[in-house]
Amino acid sequence: MASWLLDSPAIGKTHSAKRFAGHLLKQAARQGVVAAQSRLGQLLCRDCRTPRDRRFGLELLRQAARAGDIQAQLELGRHCCEAGPLELQQGRYWLEQAAAQGSGEALRLLGCLAAHS
Repeated sequence: MASWLLDSPAIGKTHSAKRFAGHLLKQAARQGVVAAQSRLGQLLCRDCRTPRDRRFGLELLRQAARAGDIQAQLELGRHCCEAGPLELQQGRYWLEQAAAQGSGEALRLLGCLAAHS
């Protein structure tokens, strides 16, 4: 249901839908459901403004990325690359993991990194 809410063009962009979906995802993420960890991590990193929520979102993305979730790997790689030069190596690693699973977006971002190196 949480994914349906977030993916719905009419409903998914509203604050109340994101909040409700986040609540549903949080329960599943705490139980170790990788897809929920990935989706909630993405939601927290993109839409939350507090540093605490962002840190929690990044930790959820790390857990999901380690478990092989391609979207979490891509999002974590993107975040690390945008964070600055200190996290660039980690960002490249996660993008390579996503690319190895067939992510065209990860390949594109790796190409951009190579061009700027």
